Amino acid sequence: MKKVYTRTGDKGTTGIHGGARVPKDDIRIEANGCLDELNAVIGIVRSMLSAGDDRQELLHTIQKELMVVMSHVATPDDVLNPNLLSAAGLTVRCEQEMDAMTAGLTENGYFLLPGGTPVSAQLHFARTVARRAERRLWTLHRQSPLNEDILSFVNRLSDLFFVMARTEMQRQDWPEEKWQEFAYKRKRL
Repeated sequence: MKKVYTRTGDKGTTGIHGGARVPKDDIRIEANGCLDELNAVIGIVRSMLSAGDDRQELLHTIQKELMVVMSHVATPDDVLNPNLLSAAGLTVRCEQEMDAMTAGLTENGYFLLPGGTPVSAQLHFARTVARRAERRLWTLHRQSPLNEDILSFVNRLSDLFFVMARTEMQRQDWPEEKWQEFAYKRKRL
């Protein structure tokens, strides 16, 4: 294996697809950093699940697609990316998975405090990292338009992790901690 360090980033720049160098705080790098963090959090969730857990395959598929998404985010408009983006199809699959999980959940009606079981807490953390990644992607999109399938995919991931966190709580028969009722459901005095 080659050395991990190259010293090329010691002056505050990093390479992107196509060979260009950009500042390490460039929005393209910031967005990818958030996606990388999200992928790591999903890895933590997977490490907490048994190898045969029914969620492993979906989470693994999401991790692999996040790597493809990151390659597209790292690619400037004038450079061709050879990695096939499957975000649109995976977005549909996430929606189907959420629909199946939601059908088995009790009605909530409250804002929930993140936490509960260790897996649920990590899924909530994944949800918040996905939201941050989405915000950074939209900032990049305004400067350098992205494939909109990427934006939809990352948006859907935060929804998926929320539903997965709730499902985990129900699987473990752990009560959700409610903060306050949704405003539209509150009784008027």
